[in-house]
Amino acid sequence: SVDYRLAPEHKFPAAPEDCYHVAKTLFCDGFPFPAKPEEITLMGDSAGGNLAAVVSQMARDRGEFEVKQQILLYPATFNDHTPASPFPSVVENGTDYLLTSKRVCDYMELYESSPADRQNPYFAPLLAEDFTNQPRTLILTAEFDPLRDEGEAYGAELQRAGNDVTVVRIADGLHGYFSLPPRFEAVQESYRWIQQFLKGGEPL
Repeated sequence: SVDYRLAPEHKFPAAPEDCYHVAKTLFCDGFPFPAKPEEITLMGDSAGGNLAAVVSQMARDRGEFEVKQQILLYPATFNDHTPASPFPSVVENGTDYLLTSKRVCDYMELYESSPADRQNPYFAPLLAEDFTNQPRTLILTAEFDPLRDEGEAYGAELQRAGNDVTVVRIADGLHGYFSLPPRFEAVQESYRWIQQFLKGGEPL
């Protein structure tokens, strides 16, 4: 869990650079615990899912270490959450549930250093020109989440580029459901997918 610098005091690209620095330390130096690089899985939810995906892209682009596995929970991957978004879930799920499309737009404005940042794939990983050589990936999206479609679109791009990707939509899930107690079915189902993914086996 990376204590990366937060916006608006520290705007893009502070957060992904902080996360990359920590990942590089873990993968290359084994600090603060000895771990083989192939045993490390990047994982994040929502904005953290964005950062995990971005760190994997940065690792591929910079060539300093290789990420073998990543788990992205309802990740933010795109740059437009207005009604002009190409993803239906932004409108369909953008007003009546926990996370609204307006709040996502507000977060993006706080995060960017300038409007030009929104065209940077390290800001919105779905804008990457190259999706090859990415980690084995599990993406879990939530049915009633404005970010649902962009997370699934990211998985589809990874698949088209030849990566090993599993994308699962959690029925009846809301954005942020993973922080609920384990007694909730959506959380239990997610645990099952994650456990099976980490074991390297077939989905449950």
